[in-house]
Amino acid sequence: MTGRLKLGAQALAVALVAGLLALLIWKVTHGNGGGVARKVDKGHVVAAPNFELSRLDRPGRLQLASLRGKAVVLNFWASWCYPCNKEAGALERAWRGGDGRVVVLGVDVNDLSGDARKFMREHGVTYPIVHDNKNATSPKYGLTGLPETFFVDPRGRVVAHVAGQVTPSQLRSGIEEALKA
Repeated sequence: MTGRLKLGAQALAVALVAGLLALLIWKVTHGNGGGVARKVDKGHVVAAPNFELSRLDRPGRLQLASLRGKAVVLNFWASWCYPCNKEAGALERAWRGGDGRVVVLGVDVNDLSGDARKFMREHGVTYPIVHDNKNATSPKYGLTGLPETFFVDPRGRVVAHVAGQVTPSQLRSGIEEALKA
């Protein structure tokens, strides 16, 4: 009888852990209504949540709303993220080819600022980078991982989203979508 009780208790513990894990996964992917990513992925155009964060590329702070009037490629990344390393060159080329109508803005998420600056040097990043080490932006945008890229039109509305490493063709397409909106 003790063996059965022990086995039953173990099964109950496993079921409880599995249930809590499922709840955690659901909360991460659906927290705050799924954020902007979920709405945009369903075909909606939504206002980009504003934020003001410290800059890593130079002294001062940058507010997303200050970029109104330009299309914005909003890229969430971290120095330790392998796909972030792979997409850095494409983002830099998009920034340099933006004709002043497009701003690439990197948001370094939950990263050490020294590591982020080293990443910027190693990849020749010259576009603006802000530092979010308090995770203020992730819940609003509904991030499920890194990297993630959002395309914001000149009126401040998110018109497209790419979860994962963004390709040059996705960058072109997202920028075109943002500029035509």
